[in-house]
Amino acid sequence: MKPNNLWITKIAEFGLLLLFTFTITACAGVSNYGDTNTNWKEEVALHNGQTIIVKRTVKRGGRREPAQAPNAIYESLTFTPPNSHQTVLWEDKKTEDMGNTNFRPLLLDIVDSTPYLVTNASGCLSYNKWGRPNPPYVIFKYDSKAWQRITIQELPAQLTTPNLIVNSADTVAAKAGSNLITASTIKNINSDLIHKEYKTILREPVENAGGRGCPEMVFYKGAWIGPGDSIGKRMMDSRDKKLNKGDSK
Repeated sequence: MKPNNLWITKIAEFGLLLLFTFTITACAGVSNYGDTNTNWKEEVALHNGQTIIVKRTVKRGGRREPAQAPNAIYESLTFTPPNSHQTVLWEDKKTEDMGNTNFRPLLLDIVDSTPYLVTNASGCLSYNKWGRPNPPYVIFKYDSKAWQRITIQELPAQLTTPNLIVNSADTVAAKAGSNLITASTIKNINSDLIHKEYKTILREPVENAGGRGCPEMVFYKGAWIGPGDSIGKRMMDSRDKKLNKGDSK
């Protein structure tokens, strides 16, 4: 073999080795790694000046992208309303259409002994799943037995300011150095928020409520596609037909 050809061959072999190494590293990056279960308490300031202690849990796990934390697969809030002996639990569990939890809790408050929880959708898929609300909130009311979704018009007017840690709450809590995060600390943490829907509870529609670049989508036979995407529907129909044919054998 001529020297030039030998040199070219060595370069090609080295390139293939780099490609193989990168592929292995990338595949390892999306494997089950770094699962966490974070528990902490927040002193939550209510609209009337009272405070309650809210126990929060966030579990992360499953597949992840390189250099990113795993998705949240479970979240809960547990609290006892003032002058009550009833412990109230709110849960957000991973769903198959999302692959992670659905909501980001923003505000928890109590009016006339009724708990209210304001959340927003956790990402574009969740925003579409929950009907593309504008203002961009998914709101719940506890009726003494279960949480029920309500409209922004049904949310008491005195509930105006997020009082829970909003962004990456479990990460913030893990770095806090204390199991109990005070109301003043939460207020200080949230003061750095940029988006106006996190600074105050909006009552009127806004532009890009689901975030810039969040197109309208529907969940169709296991995939998110555009509502008028005939090609996407045909592809999912074809896949569904093949799966059903395989099951019938």
